[in-house]
Amino acid sequence: MNRLLSLLTVSLFAFSLAYGGDVKRKGTAGAQEVLIPVGARGIATGGALFPSLSGAEAIYYNPAGLSVGSRSEVMFSQMSYIADINVSYVAVSANFEDFGALGLSFKTLSFGDIPVTTVEHPDGDGTTYSPGTYVVGLTYSRTLTDRVSAGFTTKVVYESIMGTAATGLAIDFGVQYRFTGGLSIGASLKNVGTDMKYSGADLQTKTDVPDASLGSTQGVYSPETESFQIPSYFELGVNYLHTFNPENQVLLGTTFRNNNNLQDELMFGLEYKMMNVLALRSGYEMLVKNTSESVYGLNLGAGVEYKFENGMGFSFDYAFRSVKDFPTDNHIFTVKIGL
Repeated sequence: MNRLLSLLTVSLFAFSLAYGGDVKRKGTAGAQEVLIPVGARGIATGGALFPSLSGAEAIYYNPAGLSVGSRSEVMFSQMSYIADINVSYVAVSANFEDFGALGLSFKTLSFGDIPVTTVEHPDGDGTTYSPGTYVVGLTYSRTLTDRVSAGFTTKVVYESIMGTAATGLAIDFGVQYRFTGGLSIGASLKNVGTDMKYSGADLQTKTDVPDASLGSTQGVYSPETESFQIPSYFELGVNYLHTFNPENQVLLGTTFRNNNNLQDELMFGLEYKMMNVLALRSGYEMLVKNTSESVYGLNLGAGVEYKFENGMGFSFDYAFRSVKDFPTDNHIFTVKIGL
């Protein structure tokens, strides 16, 4: 069994490397909500610490980390994104000793109420609408050996605008490997899935049928919409944990992301834990080429964690993410409760 699991792990690395170089998909993807990160700890460190993330926060970055650790978790995260858009995220995980870990996650974007405009009422007809964007995922992860863990997430991506909607399915794969001496590596392949295509009643149009007899009813037709792909990418990261003493440690990491629809990226992250209670974090995101065009840059954050005598834990994290070309930066708040 261990040989089989090791073979599957190696196969995932090989498949990830092969798939990540598909340049034909660049500039053709939609469903950009799957690229919006979640969790203050992961965002504050630029996503560079995904080889070491564990518990519910690992679901988005690397599902392999869900089974690392023995406790179950509930996670709530809120982000003030760009253009007055808010991103809400909820995740629940349960860790079973012999089976592995299961996780359920839900992400949604809130756009507020948008006035409905028509040809007759270009300034609004008095009604409003709000687009719906949801990503729901089910994750399974298992620690294969004392050093290797692997996992995957199956998720549904849904977008709607009034009476028009598109749905897609996608899968994330992830692997974490922990060496002795504080070194760890991770790989993940994200958003491998089906194409999406809009359809619905709002696309239908009534029109007269050519050559129809006098008094006949109008016909209804729907235009053929163009399908689009879900943006996928491959990540490979390296982390190093240095322990000063049992209560103070620093975690450093760097991650390379090969995007299929954007330029490739590099992320750097740092986390310093003091007294096993307070954590200070920083990260940086940059494009490999055309660095000056990077939308995001410096990230900062902090968090506090407290463990009760009965084994329960509580943590509160905050992250700041600088954004170019928009009037407001990103602010992220996350609460995690360990059971």
